[in-house]
Amino acid sequence: MPPTLSTEILVIGGGATGLGVAWDAALRGYKTLLVEQGDLTHGASGRYHGLLHSGGRYVVRDPRSALDCYRENLVLKRILPSAIEDTGGFFAAVAGDPPDYAAPFLAGCQTAGIPVEEITPAAARAAEPLLSPRLERVFRVPDAACDSFDAAHAVAGAVQAAGGEIALRRRLVRLVLDRGQVTGAELEDVRTGERSTVLADLVISCTGAWAGQVAALAGCEVRITPGKGTMVAMNLRLVNTVINRLKPPGDGDILVPIGTVAVIGATEVVVNDPGQYAIEPWEIELLLAEGEKLLPRFREFRALRAWAGVRPLFEDVPSSANPLPPGTLPAPDSRLMTRAHAVLDHATRDGVEGFISVVGGKFTTFRLMAEETLDLAGRKLGSPRPCRTAATHIDPPATPFHTLGRRLAAVEQTRQPEIICECELVTRPQIEKAFSQSHSLVLNDLRRDLRLGMGPCQAGFCAFRATGLFFRQSQPAEPGEAAPWQPVEAVNSALVEFLQERWKGLSPVMWGANLQQMELDQDLYRSLLGADRLPLARAPEVYPTEKTA
Repeated sequence: MPPTLSTEILVIGGGATGLGVAWDAALRGYKTLLVEQGDLTHGASGRYHGLLHSGGRYVVRDPRSALDCYRENLVLKRILPSAIEDTGGFFAAVAGDPPDYAAPFLAGCQTAGIPVEEITPAAARAAEPLLSPRLERVFRVPDAACDSFDAAHAVAGAVQAAGGEIALRRRLVRLVLDRGQVTGAELEDVRTGERSTVLADLVISCTGAWAGQVAALAGCEVRITPGKGTMVAMNLRLVNTVINRLKPPGDGDILVPIGTVAVIGATEVVVNDPGQYAIEPWEIELLLAEGEKLLPRFREFRALRAWAGVRPLFEDVPSSANPLPPGTLPAPDSRLMTRAHAVLDHATRDGVEGFISVVGGKFTTFRLMAEETLDLAGRKLGSPRPCRTAATHIDPPATPFHTLGRRLAAVEQTRQPEIICECELVTRPQIEKAFSQSHSLVLNDLRRDLRLGMGPCQAGFCAFRATGLFFRQSQPAEPGEAAPWQPVEAVNSALVEFLQERWKGLSPVMWGANLQQMELDQDLYRSLLGADRLPLARAPEVYPTEKTA
């Protein structure tokens, strides 16, 4: 990136919201640049359970979110088929769930226009045989499963196809202020330390749980409640339908089939720092216990790994420019806080021009959030233009979502014997192509791009193979040819960072088969390959810094 460049719209944050804003802006014809301090979906967008909400979860307490989710559910299924599996969803009551919840749930669905159908427990168990025989009532809704990594990369491709630019691993150092107006941002390349400045007509913060910290750089107060949610992926796809508990939203009440696994989630614990949090043993125990209520013997299946993300919950707080009504306070219980989004114009709210923050919301509503943001941006820039995203297919309508079966068929058809990751069927040509396109010496990028290391062995047998390919491709080419040369220390660092990221998710569920897997991986990488004694180019970087308790 040049030392100084300019754009009309600078988007900060490469999660679903930032990508949606950048795509909408580029489609409307604005010169657009998105910057992200890590890789795409490094934050909450890549750390959720994979549910594309029908809105049913929110119809009783949060009807606005329910309506937004249902409408956007329909839009995303149409424009982004490669990332969405239309599984359908059940809201199921088991013995002990409040029997009086069904009536307001049904009424809320009908008010929001969400299709809902009550089916018999027997019909639900016929569709999902592992469900509890103690089911009392079951309602069918149009939930779906969404792969956030596939979705992010599809939207990123759409941003670039529309003329927008994306710059990864650029950390925000400061916002450039000129007489009460944000006119750009100073960025730092997290790998080289080089700094650059981007001048912009409008800066849009899409930074999730970090939105308050970014707003503070402009002298604005945005109070975000960081709600950490822990999830566990089970090693088998135990259900083919999203299963929700028919009760007020709580911990461990959603089971989502996503790819080859089933994810149960999530807890909710307010944390002080969205980049520093612990996965506590009680959270894992609670999730497994709640899973047992839906699927008896749930805990006997292998818990593959655990992870956590931080929800950017927002309810406005009093300020001199934007006071709340007398006696109004944010909800003391984060479960009671709205999941709706807000688009904050800091000119009218805080007296700071050239700056917008997009806060709250859900992955399901990222396109709607972007539409509202760009409607405001167009007015502020004096050149409003219509939104086109709801009618623009990111993928061709016939594009199927990712499955291992399709990947296996492709491997067999092309007769590519060099499979680097047996669990997820990642081939050598796929890795070589990804590296040649990005020159990113970060194995975690391959995990998000190709699912490298996401299977049962958790990178035990593919990490060293992929590292070898990285090293080979990063060496000097023939005389006269350019090559992304990297010293061996940098390649070693990429391996160690990848292993740490994988082992971090194993450690909270380290018993039984997972304990055996961890011992095997440790023997391979520490005892045999000496990974803990390799010369490194830098201290291993793990982001966000989850600390397992």
